[in-house]
Formats: sequence, structure tokens, C-alpha cells
Amino acid sequence: MTTPTNQFPRETSGLPATSATATVELADGDRFPLRIGPVAKRIGDATVRMLAYNGSIPGPTLRVAQGSELLVDVENQGDMEATVHWHGLRLENRFDGTHETQEAIPVGGRYSARVAFPDPGVYWYHPHIREDYNQEMGLYGNVVVVPSDPDYWPPVHRELALTLDDVLIEDGQVAAFSPDETTYSAMGRFGNVLLVAGEPELALTAQAGEVVRLYLTNTANTRVFKVALPGARMKLVGGDSGRCEREQFVEDVVLAPSERVVVDVLFETPGKLTLEHRTPDRTYTLAHVTVTENQATPSLTEAFAVLRTDPELSAERERLGPLVDAPADKTLAFVAEMDMGEPDVGADGALIYTCPMHPEVVSDDPGRCPSCGMKLIAEAAPTGFACPMHPDVTSETADRCPKCGMKLMPARLVRSEAAGHDHDDAPEADRHDSDEHAAHGHGHEHAGGIEWEDDMVEVNKLTTPANMRWKLVDRSDDAENHAIDWHFRVGDRVKIRLVNEMDSDHPMHHPFHIHGAGRFLILARDGAVEPNLVWSDTVLVRTGETVDIVLEVTNVGRWMAHCHIAEHHESGMMFSFDVTA
Repeated sequence: MTTPTNQFPRETSGLPATSATATVELADGDRFPLRIGPVAKRIGDATVRMLAYNGSIPGPTLRVAQGSELLVDVENQGDMEATVHWHGLRLENRFDGTHETQEAIPVGGRYSARVAFPDPGVYWYHPHIREDYNQEMGLYGNVVVVPSDPDYWPPVHRELALTLDDVLIEDGQVAAFSPDETTYSAMGRFGNVLLVAGEPELALTAQAGEVVRLYLTNTANTRVFKVALPGARMKLVGGDSGRCEREQFVEDVVLAPSERVVVDVLFETPGKLTLEHRTPDRTYTLAHVTVTENQATPSLTEAFAVLRTDPELSAERERLGPLVDAPADKTLAFVAEMDMGEPDVGADGALIYTCPMHPEVVSDDPGRCPSCGMKLIAEAAPTGFACPMHPDVTSETADRCPKCGMKLMPARLVRSEAAGHDHDDAPEADRHDSDEHAAHGHGHEHAGGIEWEDDMVEVNKLTTPANMRWKLVDRSDDAENHAIDWHFRVGDRVKIRLVNEMDSDHPMHHPFHIHGAGRFLILARDGAVEPNLVWSDTVLVRTGETVDIVLEVTNVGRWMAHCHIAEHHESGMMFSFDVTA
């Protein structure tokens, strides 16, 4: 079969089926082969072409000791040139896996990286060229770094690494990608099938009384997950790069793209449980958990009840005190510029301006949506007359509706009214297995500053880096993206203020990621001091929010910083900075 030149291949014939994800224990100095290649994967009723590391989605989970080092031999048999980025690891700069630190691996080529693991916690690996395509197609895998201190984590019966993802399936295939440009640049590509550990219907088992450590990693292009497990007790113990300052019992945890969360779960009684993703309007099933009658031994219930404090992070809190009110060393703004052009309406036509996320918002003049702040988009104004009760009834004159007798109104007004009603009534196919269907509200306050769903699908699909420009702006000199010129030295502790500006053509959340130059602590959000510290490499900056972080600079090299919504990153929302000794 000949593949159209305007899309990547999607044919599955002759491809090997995906294999189960392996957990591989590796010792210091070991050599590990990592192969990128196409596979056929079953998702629901569809068999789709995807990409895999070593034949599995997710790729192998690597378990390594803190302080160890591996040599990873990458073979690229994928669809395009590639790199492998070791997300969150403070390793030697030349092995970071970006186009600035190495030559891209051509199809059929190989590359060896020396990967170091200085910090305990959970990390992951993924592509850093056309991340929007390659990561969506299945190229991601976890790394669990086992602490050198055996008492670092609380005791558990076992550990389980789970990736959280989604994929967009259309007509039995992964929705097509263009090899030439990134689409869905405005909000990122949301999937319509949720995947946990690569599976749409994951089934897990546990014993009564068992304590299981879950390493959760959000590998989605853009979706934020809010994970809950009703019927079990959940304790937050860690995040991106190790343990939290204070362990705490939680009802749910929120993970933006690329963030990790470590939770210990106590399954107290036998029964059927559901791992859930909860948004303000819907609840999705992520996985089913069967808790058996068998009793786990030894009992860890008493140890689970203890909430421990990390002495290192308690000491860091004391060090951070003077920085809370200190001016920021750097201020970085998050800004969008959107230019969708204007339709050709002819000599007799007229324009109206509408919000893609709130179609009921209609204006005669350009401006911003009063509900979400998004720039209004021009479209041709409907002409003629229509029935407000039956919008399908139209006429060139102001007659009466033959169905209900109501006088017809100008079609543009009916369009606005109909859009308001349609927007609240999503089709059942899009609701998955929601437990409750609340009225769909899109205000940032209602959603906690997070776009939980794609609420402007048709417009979003048409957005590319040509008409949707995402920018990081250094507010000291207004340098944008690649023009930002930051220089640090090893040992610096840099206070960076991240400002997600509402004065933007499309205000939305951004998960901001800094590569392995160091690690950072969140100092404050909107002036409120962060209550529970954890070393991080990614922070979710919600719509309109200001977040202060303190970057501890430890590694020499040229390092990237970018939004980890894949389509925003591919649309230019990134820069690099230099660290010297």
C-alpha cells in the first residue's frame, strides 16, 4: 500500500503485535538496547499502527540503583529521525537527548548514551523531535531509581509504575498526523481513548490489607489527569524527583503532562474498586481493581498510618524563607498570539466574531471572550431568518415557523442561541462512562485554571505554528523563545517567576519543564507559600496564575526549558540557557 505523502504511515499489515511491558533490573555499568520501531496495537475494537520501544507500549520500565550509570544503545527503526530524552535526570548534558545536545539519529541509525541516575524517584524517557507525533504514537517508558537509603520510602508490599495517556482514534485508526507541520497547536491534541499502562481497560488485582506504591507518570500530549481511587486509602509520598517534605493522606492527585506522583495505596477490604480520572464535569474510569479475600502479609497497616517528614526538605524550607519576599531573578511570561485570518464574505456579506470555546458569545466587533479571555475569531455572519425553537427552519423573509408558529428571527441571533444550548449537550460518545453529567462550564474559576477537555475541536484541529504562536517571554527585555539569553553558574539558586498572563489570545494552563541543569522547588503560588515541598522538574502553571520557583543549578551545559504540552513545544514555546562551572 502506498502511504499518502501528507501523513505518516498507518498500515498495520506485517507489523509485530505489541508485547507486554517488561520491568528490567539493571546494575551499574550495564548496557541496555533500546529499539524504536512500528507495532500493531489493539485498542478496543481497532488494531492501529503505533510506535514502541522494544516492542511494548509503554517501553520497558528500567529499575536502577541511585548513583548508577548505564550505557543505552538506541536503534531507530521508526518513521523519522529521533532522539531519546531522559526526562528529569540530572545527567551529562551531551546525553540529554535534544537536537541541541546531539545529532539526530536517522532512520536505520544508532546512538549510545551514557545515562546517570543521581536522584531517587520516578523518571521517564521519550522523544524530543516531533514530540507531538512520536510520543502520541506510544514512545514513552518509565525509569524507577531505587534509593540508596533503604528507609527512604515507607514500607510497601510491592511497587507498580503506571503511565497515564490518551490517544485520538478516528475510523479505527490513530488520527492522521502531517509530517510537515504540527496541528492542534492551540490546546494540544486531546485523545478520545484514555490509556493506563498503554491499555484502555486495565484490570489490576490486590490483596486485602496490601499496600501498593503507585508511580504515576502523565505521558499525554496535553491532558491533565486528576486521579482518585475511592474505596482505598491513598497517601502522597513523593513527586517528580523523590519524596515530599511531608507525607499526607489525599483524596486525589493532579498530574499535568510530564509530571510524576508517588502514592502509597492501602486496599483495606475485599471488593471491586475503580481507578478514576475526575474533572469538574465528568468522571472517567481508568482501571478496574479487584481486591481479593487473601490477606497480605506482613501487615503494614500501622506503618501506613504514619505520616513522615523529610529532614532534607525541612532544612530547605528554612533556607527558602528569605527568598519568599525577595524580588525574582528572572520573570518569564506565558503568552499566545492567534491569527486565524478572516473569511471572504463577498461584497454583501458581514463578519461576526465568536469564541471557539463559548459559541454563544457573538460580537459585531473583534475583542476577547468575557468568559475565558480568548481572542474572538472572525466568521461569516449567517443571513436570512430562522426559528429559535427549530433552528433548521430557515427563510429569506421573516415568516412564521411551520412547526410551532413562532415568528422567525435573524439567523445570526438564532445561531448564537443555538450554540449556547448545543455547547451544554455533549454527545454520549464523548462522555465515556461518566458517573455524573453536570452542566458543562468552561470558566477558568470553575475548572481551577485547567482546560480539562478540548472545547473547540474544529478550530483547534486547524491551528498550526503558522496561525497559533505560543511564546515564553523574558520580561526583563521582552526576548521571546529562542531569543531568551540566560546564563547561570553551578551553585546558583535562581528565583524564577512564571506568569501565565490573561492578556493573551488564548489563556490556558502550561506545564513548564526545565531539563537537567538542576532541579527546583516551588516557592509560592499567587503569593501563597507552597505548603509541601518536593524536588521537581515540571510545574503546572494554571491559567492566570503566578508561580515562583527556586532553581538549584548543578550541571554544566546548554539546557532546554519549555512547555510540556507537546504541541505548544513544537509551536516554539521553548528556549535554551547556558550553565558554566
